[in-house]
Amino acid sequence: MNLNFNQLTAIHKAKEAVNRFRKNHPKFPAFIKAVEKNALRDGTLIEITVTTPDGTSYESNLKLNSEDMELMEMITSLTKSL
Repeated sequence: MNLNFNQLTAIHKAKEAVNRFRKNHPKFPAFIKAVEKNALRDGTLIEITVTTPDGTSYESNLKLNSEDMELMEMITSLTKSL
């Protein structure tokens, strides 16, 4: 696979952003690793709550199924390469 300059620049910027995120939120990568190692399997329920500074909350959940596992593996692989 040949990457052009713009693609290489985008990958570099993404890597910098991931490193800043890890620095700003040092406990989160360990949480993600624990979830990846112990919880990503068929039947796992993922619940997400986002609360804005003004107090508005958005909530959702999903239950992983066997078809979702391919995407979870791709995301895991991608994040390990950054």
